[in-house]
Amino acid sequence: MENTIHVRVYDFLKNYPPFNMLAPEVLQRVSAKVEVRYYEPRQTIFRQGELPGRHIFVVREGAVQLLRSEEEERILYDECDEGDVFGIRPLLAEQEYLLTAVAVEETLLYAVNIEGWKEILDENPRVSLYLATNFAAGMRNRFSAENKGRIFLDRERLIDANFRLVEIQSIENSKEPVVCPLDTPIQQAATIMSDQEVGSIIVVNDRRFPIGIVTDRDLRRQVVTGQFGLQEPVDRIMSSPVITISPEITVADVQILMVKHQIHHICITEDGTAASPVIGVISEHDLLVIQGNNPAILVREIKKSRTPADLRRIRERAETLMRKYLYQEVAISFISTVMTEINDAIMIRAIEMSLAAMDEEGALPPEAPFCFIALGSQGRGEQLLRTDQDNALIFDDVPEEEYAGVKDYYLRLSVHITAILNQIGYDYCPGDMMASNPKWCKSLQEWKEQFGEWIYQPNPAAITYCTIFFDYRPVYGDRELPRQLTDHIFQSIEEQNIFLGFLAKNALQNPPPLSFFRNFVVESSGEHKDEFDIKKRAMMPLADAARTLILEARVPSINNTFRRFEKLAELEPQNRELFEQAAEAYEILIRYRAMQGLKNNDSGRFFNPSELSKMERLHLRNSFRPISELQSLLTLRFQLNFIR
Repeated sequence: MENTIHVRVYDFLKNYPPFNMLAPEVLQRVSAKVEVRYYEPRQTIFRQGELPGRHIFVVREGAVQLLRSEEEERILYDECDEGDVFGIRPLLAEQEYLLTAVAVEETLLYAVNIEGWKEILDENPRVSLYLATNFAAGMRNRFSAENKGRIFLDRERLIDANFRLVEIQSIENSKEPVVCPLDTPIQQAATIMSDQEVGSIIVVNDRRFPIGIVTDRDLRRQVVTGQFGLQEPVDRIMSSPVITISPEITVADVQILMVKHQIHHICITEDGTAASPVIGVISEHDLLVIQGNNPAILVREIKKSRTPADLRRIRERAETLMRKYLYQEVAISFISTVMTEINDAIMIRAIEMSLAAMDEEGALPPEAPFCFIALGSQGRGEQLLRTDQDNALIFDDVPEEEYAGVKDYYLRLSVHITAILNQIGYDYCPGDMMASNPKWCKSLQEWKEQFGEWIYQPNPAAITYCTIFFDYRPVYGDRELPRQLTDHIFQSIEEQNIFLGFLAKNALQNPPPLSFFRNFVVESSGEHKDEFDIKKRAMMPLADAARTLILEARVPSINNTFRRFEKLAELEPQNRELFEQAAEAYEILIRYRAMQGLKNNDSGRFFNPSELSKMERLHLRNSFRPISELQSLLTLRFQLNFIR
């Protein structure tokens, strides 16, 4: 039996550093001296200030937290998972432990006797280096603010290693700006631009504060066409006010500004406002030189597209850019903003194409305005990959005699829109949650009645609809319509507060993502047998909790899950730490789902946990931690034990 245990120890240790760096015969000798130790949840393994014994520890099953006591507070410095080594002080220093080690749950440890390890380290410098590095790393906190949302990918997994997000002040092209006074003749300004070989000139006052900007495009469109004369002052053709930024802003932020404002040049000032001197200009060309791609260019190409095939190709290019962002661990908040802008631009272009098609068919648009809204993950601004569609349409209330004609027009329009989106690569929704379904193409009053029915009669089917439709976001059309709907929803919830209890109870329906032995809970049958459902098991519990709590707080217009948690952290300081952890966890889950989707050319929802690296499994497991705490908070706050 003893030999069998040592064989099992050997088979386990050979898969993890630094033991996988040892020769088999050396590892066999080490394995023969290993003790197997069991710890119950919250049981202490060693304490800060104690002198170390004769063992280092390896987690076989379970998890161990390393904590440091400072004054009267215990700070989490690290969490060790399966295969992690900790308690290395006996090998590297004859000093007391600097941390306390506590089992998080039922845990099995391998206690490795350090007798003979001095010789092993002398003969294996790679092992010595690993332990020294790991020992130093034991004093870091993987979950600190500077590491927020990162998943610590292996360096060999990174692509385009020279890609980076830099500060604007480090870009060579943002040196001394080219400027001119307000009364400068257009011809003189054009000559200055030509001599300096720049595509823009900033119009400034006597304090060098920016007033406007003139670009090559302005000269082509307004001067070459004869609209303005060469001797007229530049203020006749300049764009004003100028969008300004500070020199500390990053390229990522500039990209978002260019996309949002549909501009190609941004002025850099000393303090980032128009009330300070100009110190530089950055253009789309500068961004292209730095990164070789730019989402603003993709959005501009979307606006010029003529066919769904054009839009499909641009969306594929956007996914290539997203892949680079993901593997360079660019902040998910930035990636989701960029991809949402691109998705919205595609939807808007699809709607414009559909309106044109309706004109060609001779269908006269009704006077009643409409708003096309995104639902589900797209409504939350979290759709990084092209998954299935979730959308709806609201049109303004009309007299009863006009209703049938208005509804017919908007239904036909929606059929065009969803068909084009399908051609672009956004699959039809299997549940038909689309504006082309008469159930989801309604007047404002009908939508108010629909939400009222769900709120006042919260049966299981109604709650399921709420998890999709409560995340609506306007994409195209009259935004006053969804605003009025939101006001109505908040008023209805105020009158029927028990509804939030049913919504909270639904957020508890998905079981915890980990089994008793910290294995991923996988599907037990069907097409995805033995695969992990990251949407159902991990993302939905967080999204459902955030939705419920933000509705309780009556906060409109924040749909994104991790931004909802960030807002909740601001509103509830007593739960700030939990909400911040939940926000970071959701960012990590979005990143992993997108990476799996790109890898497998699918939605990324299902994958085999055994195919993940140890570090990937660790970070996914850590992202599950806030789920049970959130569910406990919901249970207590909404008294869910009393809701049947």
